[in-house]
Amino acid sequence: MKDESSINPLWLTFIKAVKKEVVPALGCTEPISLAFAAAVAASRLGKPVERIEAKVSGNLMKNGMGVTVPGTGTTGLVIAAAVGALGGNPDAKLEVLKNLTPEQVEAAKTLITENKVELSVAEVPNALYAEATVFNGENSVKVCIADEHINIIRVERNGKTVFESNQTEANELDSYSLSGVKALDVYKFAMQVPLAEIAFIKEAATMNDSLSKVGMSGEYGLKIGATMSRNIKTGLMDDSLLTKILMRTAAASDARMGGATLPAMTNSGSGNQGIAATMPVVVVAEYIKANDEALTRALILSHMMAIYIHDKLPKLSAFCAVTTASMGAAAGMALLLKADFKSVSMAISNMIGDVAGMICDGASNSCAMKVSTSATAAFKAVLMAMDGTRVTGSEGIVDEDIDQSITNLGCLASQGMVQTDGQILEIMLNKKNTLYCNADEAI
Repeated sequence: MKDESSINPLWLTFIKAVKKEVVPALGCTEPISLAFAAAVAASRLGKPVERIEAKVSGNLMKNGMGVTVPGTGTTGLVIAAAVGALGGNPDAKLEVLKNLTPEQVEAAKTLITENKVELSVAEVPNALYAEATVFNGENSVKVCIADEHINIIRVERNGKTVFESNQTEANELDSYSLSGVKALDVYKFAMQVPLAEIAFIKEAATMNDSLSKVGMSGEYGLKIGATMSRNIKTGLMDDSLLTKILMRTAAASDARMGGATLPAMTNSGSGNQGIAATMPVVVVAEYIKANDEALTRALILSHMMAIYIHDKLPKLSAFCAVTTASMGAAAGMALLLKADFKSVSMAISNMIGDVAGMICDGASNSCAMKVSTSATAAFKAVLMAMDGTRVTGSEGIVDEDIDQSITNLGCLASQGMVQTDGQILEIMLNKKNTLYCNADEAI
């Protein structure tokens, strides 16, 4: 058995954090959370599902309205609940829809057409909340999820509670604390931890690169990657490192948001964040012909730095966390190109001075635009850092101390953008054909 006593205890915390936050998911994690709740409920009902009632928090509603559910060709939370109940595999967790059949999808669309799937906003304090109740005659099972995408907090059968989680015990078992952690701690971890302990992170490169290749086909989403590829051939774009970063990162998001049936490796509960933290690092590593160890350490720095920064943010908010994941990517690229903490710190400072105000207006194909914008900012920030240039502590929310800058960013997201979040949701709910859509409608 491996002796872990020789490993820095803080490093063990970081490894636990990465293993918890960097996991595979098929499709956008918000509709998948509702699909998972419906799948668990259906499995406990034990009878054919005849009707579904779904409720979600405002933030989850916002993030689930406009995204294509894998394997269905249809957007929205209604179809997610229906296919989750009729074809989801609860044992697959965030890959709950990976084995959907065409027959199950058609049955789900029929259920929706017959107005047997209801969706509404739940009046709950949780930013992340999904509830699915499935019915067969007089029998029903309700499953409630809160705070994390597959965290079941309550199960009811025919109105009676049959399971309620002990949140304190569950949190203690699965939790980690980054209290007191500094960016320099994350950097030292990435540079010094035994390579064997972090080799697992290479799966993020394999998985998200596969998604990128599918996105380059031009069949999904806004086709950003494919558009760039075509314009290299027309001469309107150079086949430069920056173009490769944008093209391949955006393509992975195109595929994910456009309903491709391949999983993404996530970061902090988001596939787009996982893509943003992975693909720029992979592209730069290929470009400079980095060896396996350099890529592995750059990836672990990117993902752990993204987790460290995201730890200062709400789970869901008006703040687009693809930007913070891309700050992780900036750290990873800087490690590959210069390998000193000063460059890493300067690159993150530059990004905070650049893209801190990007809003999240729900998960949709346009997320790939935000991914590509953030990837651009990350590479620009790295180039500036390598040239000894950074946004200084006298400018905006940026501080001379990198950790204070990150704290300031968290305050902006947690406190300053609360009203923005409500306004975004109000705008989205008032748009025609966005809340209750038939199976054949596109948002």
